[in-house]
Amino acid sequence: MSAFDNATLMITGGTGSFGSTVLKHFLDSDLKEIRIFSRDEKKQDDMRHELQAKHPDTAKKVKFYIGDVRNPQSIRDAMPGVDYIFHAAALKQVPSCEFFPMQAVQTNIIGTDNVLHAAIDAGVKRVVCLSTDKAAYPINAMGISKAMMEHVIYANARVAAERGGTTICCTRYGNVMCSRGSVIPLFIDQIKAGNPITITDPNMTRFLMNLDEAVDLVMFAFQHANPGDLFIQKADASTIGDLAKAVQQLFGDTGTNIIGTRHGEKLFETLMTREERLRSQDMGHYFRVAADNRDLNYDKFVVKGEVHTMADESYTSHNTIRLDVEGTVKKILTTEYVQNELKGIPNV
Repeated sequence: MSAFDNATLMITGGTGSFGSTVLKHFLDSDLKEIRIFSRDEKKQDDMRHELQAKHPDTAKKVKFYIGDVRNPQSIRDAMPGVDYIFHAAALKQVPSCEFFPMQAVQTNIIGTDNVLHAAIDAGVKRVVCLSTDKAAYPINAMGISKAMMEHVIYANARVAAERGGTTICCTRYGNVMCSRGSVIPLFIDQIKAGNPITITDPNMTRFLMNLDEAVDLVMFAFQHANPGDLFIQKADASTIGDLAKAVQQLFGDTGTNIIGTRHGEKLFETLMTREERLRSQDMGHYFRVAADNRDLNYDKFVVKGEVHTMADESYTSHNTIRLDVEGTVKKILTTEYVQNELKGIPNV
């Protein structure tokens, strides 16, 4: 029997790119109910009507809850009867978080703590939280807020495990192609308008994942997690310059304009730090980074003489498999967004 048989799944931030893809995967599953928790009533109404039009037989299992992870009561009101949670609600855009860092704190850090406390109190069985490569060695407000979010996750996971209740884990992944705020839709829009593509730094590298791979990572974590585990998918990467050439190869060459890096951007992204790599387990397509289960009694660790604190190198978009232009073309063609754009189908 499936773990989802007759169960209720709640997705925070459920009207976003990730939530929409989860629905595509789980509408025909054994789930009894899928709860979409988010603060945007327009996006909820659009999703509701699309489900009713395209999936009339299964749309009724999707329930919509207006609320905000910043508001603990709104989360608690949506929680009774929930078995599992995918926590995707977040502020994700680097520039906006850089200019409004306290908004990132409110949503990404405090909001996550609110969700996890409510889940523990309601007896939710399992929570998978979504983080980002920008949380590893963070240099910008978004990454710092996500790094703190991860520490909130691990602290709550430890408390929940001590109580013998909710299993809480975390996933961390790189750029999800064509998700909200990502660069490929921007490139396509610029080409359609006949304008040159704006490139920050052509030598900058980024991991490339599609939304289905993001869901696969979350499902792997769901199936294999111990309390406080962090799961990372091994991912290909490309330079921003090659990514721009790949998009132009598909949609037309309108030239390029190098504008320089934006606020808080890195030359490359790190998915797993050297410190994390030391306690990681290679699980084939994924890494599992076990929770640091040391307690506040530091003396015993000094006595034991633990001296290894980091591996030789991090796992980054500079040292993973690097796709060339042709490989990048094949990768971006796996996204529904690019497929629709090539067919002239509007992306909602």
